[in-house]
Amino acid sequence: MEVQWIGLEALRLGPSQTAVSLVFSILLGLWSAQALEMSVGKVPFLEAVNGSTVMLPCSYFSCIGIHNLYFNWQFNDNGTMHKVCESVIASEGMVPHVSIFRERVEFVGMNHNNNISILLWNITFEDGGQYTCFGRNPKEKDKNHSAIFNLIVVDELRVVDNTLTIIIASAVGGAIALLMGFMLLKNFTLFVLSKLEEKNKECLVTSSGIDNTENGLSGSKADSKPTPKKK
Repeated sequence: MEVQWIGLEALRLGPSQTAVSLVFSILLGLWSAQALEMSVGKVPFLEAVNGSTVMLPCSYFSCIGIHNLYFNWQFNDNGTMHKVCESVIASEGMVPHVSIFRERVEFVGMNHNNNISILLWNITFEDGGQYTCFGRNPKEKDKNHSAIFNLIVVDELRVVDNTLTIIIASAVGGAIALLMGFMLLKNFTLFVLSKLEEKNKECLVTSSGIDNTENGLSGSKADSKPTPKKK
């Protein structure tokens, strides 16, 4: 008795199904990789004078949005992390109620354009150090990310000496001007020489034409006289 397997081929994946599965896996991996991201800007440090007021920038980004996003700011005090503030953002555009745990700290981001920056008033040397902006998004299976910002407190800002820069810029500008002057002088000299050469050629052609004309006339006169035959 012959046994026939019906529908077995339908369970096998063809090339097109395999390709679709591969693409789906890649997209799923990319989605997992591009989870919540916290950013403190392109320059992750600030040098400020003692007694001034500074802003510590931070913003978040999520490709699929947020829901009950938890964030906080922490200060690294010689290896011990102290919480500066924390809050939960229900959804994008909502202004969170922020709990602040340190003096002279104000939340100024207000979640405008995903901004969760804070302000430090009347900073002291003790405020200098490393600050961490942390976020966790339950909508992305509690994916979390953090960014570090360094605050440097000084007595006075350093005055940058631009003397060397000015000297280099002047030297480069002088060299460029000299090169341009040389090129102009070279082009003018070549122009004058070309004009003189053209004039000399015209003189040579004119004198040559006159000589040829005189030689031609004298030759024709000599040839026009027939040689007398002796009888």
